[in-house]
Amino acid sequence: MAETPSLARQLEEDLWILDTLFQDEPGVIASYLLTGPNGLALVDVGSGATIETLLNAIRTSGHDPAEVKHLLITHVHMDHAGAAGALLAHMPQATVYVHRIGAPHLIDPSKLVKSAARIYGDQMERLWGHMEPVPEDRLIILDDTSEVTVGERTFAVLYTPGHAIHHVAYYDRRHAAVFTGDVAGVRLEGVDYVRPPTPPPDLDLEQWSASIERLKALRARSFYLPHFGPVYNTQDHLTQLRDRLYAWGDLMIAGMREEKDDHALAAMLAEASDPQVAQMVVDRSPEAIATAVLRYEIATNYLMSAQGYMRYYTKLHPEALA
Repeated sequence: MAETPSLARQLEEDLWILDTLFQDEPGVIASYLLTGPNGLALVDVGSGATIETLLNAIRTSGHDPAEVKHLLITHVHMDHAGAAGALLAHMPQATVYVHRIGAPHLIDPSKLVKSAARIYGDQMERLWGHMEPVPEDRLIILDDTSEVTVGERTFAVLYTPGHAIHHVAYYDRRHAAVFTGDVAGVRLEGVDYVRPPTPPPDLDLEQWSASIERLKALRARSFYLPHFGPVYNTQDHLTQLRDRLYAWGDLMIAGMREEKDDHALAAMLAEASDPQVAQMVVDRSPEAIATAVLRYEIATNYLMSAQGYMRYYTKLHPEALA
């Protein structure tokens, strides 16, 4: 029997996970709603194609989208920030927070949209909708160690590149919690498998390793992943992510030395990884396993992952391909 998606689920007294139902699949892209005296806040906002779903999820939680005051963006990829500009029409009090490297892409998203259009072609509208500009006067620029107070929480902003050069995580010391963005990888609910999201152009394994070590040093009790949901075994989670980042790298080096193209490299990743996903699905039914494999691919597909490694090794470590 198909599951009934829940648009909003309360995790803590002041915290809700909102499901954007990306590509009509539950459990792939989340936004987080924080409540409290300093104003409603969203951490990451999903694709421009899922704005109405996000607005309905906020209402399902018992809150009014017009009362949202803060949009905290971990990085400006379209599955995390694509809806930011358009949401401002529904949230007249809202301000958008973003790292200074990502800010120009929100003020003028044309370069980001053009780059995505080369990849997605006629699927752009279905996947990403329209990415509207964010007016400069509604942006707050973040740097490493900036502090942000929203809801009832104060976050330390941690610059965490590796997945993206404009990536930050939001660390709540009092709750020992981190809203990680993609620097902590993809782990979908019901599957104990951490998949590295490694798209071009910013993949950098050295920077990502340093960001992982920074997160490990926090010894956080919980991570809140946009793909998807809370994680409580944070140390093991980061170890699995780092190990797989480099295991995938070794696999991609071997394929690139054989002059395989991006589609062949993606097939190598699928062949190596899909059986591991299948082994780690809590519900052992064939339907649950097939659904898990599909959702991981929607969250971060193998082709873009392979392309990220290709760019990384070609640009930064050509000696590895000799």
